[in-house]
Amino acid sequence: MNWDSHKSTASARNHLSKATSWLGLRLASSASLLPLAMLFLLLLPAAVQAQFTFTTNNGEITITGYIGSSGDVTIPSTINGLPVTSIGNSAFQYHNTLTNVVISGNVTNIGERAFWGCTSLTHITLSEGITDIGLGAFFQCSSLINVTIPASVTTIGNSAFCLCTSLTNIVIPNTVTKVGHAVLRDCIGLTSVTLSTSVSNIGEHAFDGCTSLASVTIPSSVITINFGAFIRCTSLTNIQIPASVTSIEGLAFMDCTNLTAVYVRGNAPSIGLEAFYNDDNATIYYLPGTTGWGVTFGDRPTAFWYLPNPLILGNNPSFGVQTNAFGFIISWATNIPVVVEATTELTSPNWLPLKTNSLSGGSSYFSDPAWTNYPTRFYRLRSP
Repeated sequence: MNWDSHKSTASARNHLSKATSWLGLRLASSASLLPLAMLFLLLLPAAVQAQFTFTTNNGEITITGYIGSSGDVTIPSTINGLPVTSIGNSAFQYHNTLTNVVISGNVTNIGERAFWGCTSLTHITLSEGITDIGLGAFFQCSSLINVTIPASVTTIGNSAFCLCTSLTNIVIPNTVTKVGHAVLRDCIGLTSVTLSTSVSNIGEHAFDGCTSLASVTIPSSVITINFGAFIRCTSLTNIQIPASVTSIEGLAFMDCTNLTAVYVRGNAPSIGLEAFYNDDNATIYYLPGTTGWGVTFGDRPTAFWYLPNPLILGNNPSFGVQTNAFGFIISWATNIPVVVEATTELTSPNWLPLKTNSLSGGSSYFSDPAWTNYPTRFYRLRSP
């Protein structure tokens, strides 16, 4: 055997040894080259498996890298009979050839920076069962058009979709309790956002720089709108703040230059410095009967919120059972008298007028001392 042929055979043997070790095989060093190659091929039940590097831990597979060339990729449910449960940190980072990814089967976790900088990625399908989307998972996936987050997701990491500039809409499911720091920052194509009814915290800079964002639905579960959450949302013209919100932090709506109306359903929240800085056209509207309001709020003028119909304030300490009575505040900025009616059942109701209330300053307190005389009692309002 001459030197060149010996060198070539040794190189091939070394390459196969590394490849088989990568698949977790234990092969005798004395095995001939031909059987080794055959065994290597037989251990790949699907060609797709050759596209990925991976690790095994406690009988579960984590995808650690992509070595394929196709732009259309499906993450398999299993490899070598073991479940694929995780996409590791930076597994697909900067793979600019990716255009479509389907995450199927058993995956529960998408690691940090998993698809960071995949600028050609237009579609991603997330399977039911995923619970965690890691920090920066889809950072700067600038061609990504839309994302459906499955109801199994509980955590969306900071900057997860930051700089996804082609993203137009996203729905956060009810399983998610926090929208993280800068999670959708600088998504300049985003036009509408619906937050889940379990979100209690809108993170710092969550929607900062979403210049096309024209519609935001904030659910009544939200307690805090954090620092800079909606900075530079220049397409936002109005927004409703639910009664559950107790804190609006500094710069929260800074440079929302087209914001004209902020409607607050509850008592005045605490307000951070320059929360409405440079929002020169904005007015803060509040319901008569709520508390903590002055002529300005966050350096912006305030005014009564004129609703088409009278409203019972259910978020007020005066609502419910009081000493010897059941009571509530009626809110209606028109100051037109309001009649309270009651019935004992709703299937075939017989509404009886209890009291005509004259509103002063847009509100009036009603109490019903006879409520204990009935097993149940329902109330409604009407104007004469």
